[in-house]
Amino acid sequence: MTKKKANKEEAQSTAEPKGFEKNSNKITEPNENGSEKPKDQEEVKEEANPMEGLQSQLEEAKDKYIRLSAEFDNYRKRTQREKMDLIRYGSEDVMKAILPLVDDFERAIQHSETATDIEALRQGLVLIHIKFSDFLKANGVKVIEAVGMELDTDMHEAISKTPTSEQELKGKIVDVVEKGYKLNDKVIRFSKVVIGE
Repeated sequence: MTKKKANKEEAQSTAEPKGFEKNSNKITEPNENGSEKPKDQEEVKEEANPMEGLQSQLEEAKDKYIRLSAEFDNYRKRTQREKMDLIRYGSEDVMKAILPLVDDFERAIQHSETATDIEALRQGLVLIHIKFSDFLKANGVKVIEAVGMELDTDMHEAISKTPTSEQELKGKIVDVVEKGYKLNDKVIRFSKVVIGE
């Protein structure tokens, strides 16, 4: 029986891999010089837990994403509010420039109630008209030229035809019923014209 026991122990010792001890909480690994050194289980856990590092990186990325999303949302709301303000108050400068013209018209109307000199009143109205035309030019509004020109449907709107005795005016604009205007290069009102035939 002792021979059998000895053979069993020998078989178990050869079957176990090198570096492991039976009933031990420590793992051994070979050194540079070939001897075995015990390795703590905590060190193994540290190497086996890269998930904690990845988890913290994920949390940081989520936090950055949430902050970036909030910043973008604030930026979008701010630019939308600025755009609405620009639409609502964009014509403020133009309106301020018109107010003196309105004052001039009101003074002319008030003066016309007691005026005896019609020529002076007419000259005052002409001056207001000149002032208003200068204001329009300063803001990029131009009158569309029409009389004597060919009909251009991009700028003119023919509302009627009239017979003409002059051959050169046939098919051309002979009269303007309502002036047309362009703002810079865009037509904001078509000229209403009469065509000669």
